[in-house]
Amino acid sequence: MNQDTERTVATGAEPDPGAERAGRTGPGGAGAGPGGNAGAQRIAEPDAAAEPAGGAERVPEPAAAAQRGAEQALDGAGERAAREQAAGRVTDLADEAAEQEAAERAAEVAADEVAARMVAAGRAARRKLSDSLREATVGELLAELGGLAPDPDEPGDVYGNGVVERLERRVAELLGTEDAAFFPTGTMAQQIALRCWAGRTGNPVVALHPMSHPERWEGGALSAVSGLRTAHPTGEPRQPTAAEIAEMPEPFGTLMLELPLRDAGFLLPTWEELSALVDAARERDAVVHFDGARLWESTVHFGRSLPEIAALADSVYVSFYKSLGGLSGAALAGSASLVAETKVWRHRYGGQIFRQFPAALSALAGLERELPALPSYVAKARSVASALSSALAAAPEVPWFRVHPEVPHTHQFQVWLPYDADRLTEAGVRLAEETGTVLFRRWSPDGPPGLSVTELEVTRPGLTWTNADVTTAVTAFVARL
Repeated sequence: MNQDTERTVATGAEPDPGAERAGRTGPGGAGAGPGGNAGAQRIAEPDAAAEPAGGAERVPEPAAAAQRGAEQALDGAGERAAREQAAGRVTDLADEAAEQEAAERAAEVAADEVAARMVAAGRAARRKLSDSLREATVGELLAELGGLAPDPDEPGDVYGNGVVERLERRVAELLGTEDAAFFPTGTMAQQIALRCWAGRTGNPVVALHPMSHPERWEGGALSAVSGLRTAHPTGEPRQPTAAEIAEMPEPFGTLMLELPLRDAGFLLPTWEELSALVDAARERDAVVHFDGARLWESTVHFGRSLPEIAALADSVYVSFYKSLGGLSGAALAGSASLVAETKVWRHRYGGQIFRQFPAALSALAGLERELPALPSYVAKARSVASALSSALAAAPEVPWFRVHPEVPHTHQFQVWLPYDADRLTEAGVRLAEETGTVLFRRWSPDGPPGLSVTELEVTRPGLTWTNADVTTAVTAFVARL
């Protein structure tokens, strides 16, 4: 206790508020100026009614209030500290999110800049293995389109007649099917085909590889749009086997095979393996659909004609721009009844476009110009892959590499290197800018752990490359890593 408290307890006197005010020090207070009695202090007697029971010592109200104030101050300080700490965490998280968003935007800008440099370098390049679909300008495409029409006075197509019907008949003839339907996109064509088969078989389950296009690049559309469900015979980066199809634990209505399986390295089964896969599906009372976006070039690997390959399946989808150089579009081929049903769904999906002659004309031109040349592209791709392997093996700076598959199944294949993807892409851009030679374009970190992967395609521009050209390009590329 302080001295005043001790006197209060001792005398029992009750303080006089007026005297208490007189004892204050401050401007105008007692003891603050002339005549003030600084020592005058009245001893107060406590209120008997407020006396604690049993004679317990009572802490006067000013001290208790001070104690309560101190406790409240401590509690308030704790709450403020907790609020400040929480606010600090929120601020830190916001700062981290802002930094991450800024980093992502910067990465996107940098990627766009590199892509633009690659397109510019590709357009100016004197030597490249293939033309990039991104390099053509609108003017060039329009100029090419103007020379495609065999009869410029032919009436324009309306909702799929005219030149579109001519393209559909041509595809059915090439694949040996009863009919074919033109679609603006392959995504739409395949979703409709699989939806129709689910309705016909009564089973909404589609067996397909997890690396296939509907699983990786269509945003879950099979389930979101058509209510279908997928099952995977294997998770390995290869084509499934007949045994895996036979041993799938649940029934499925459709087996979809992507030929070739692009994301696994443009891989194809052998003809015997493909036949066994189809037989295994038939044993499960399932129909077979071929994702043949790049089926056109598979004849070399299979050693069979397009009608022989298509005859194994109940339906086949083919693309017009991936290998044939068309503007866009796809076709779905099969029986007349199936194609008629898919056309109903094509209209429902918004694919019954008023006029489609630009895509149809360029597709017909691709069938005439590129389709006969695809076997030569496949042969040259195998030569380039072999020369590439030899050149990378001879480069002391490269600790490891892989050309996959070692002998390409089509005119496209992968290359794996143990470097950062951005570093490899930049080296390729610099090679194109500084030497006029395009060897590699964009690299991706989506390959095996610790490796980056790129795709190589050999088309008409690559037919003139020699093994020495490949070696020179690899040496110059490695020097820029």
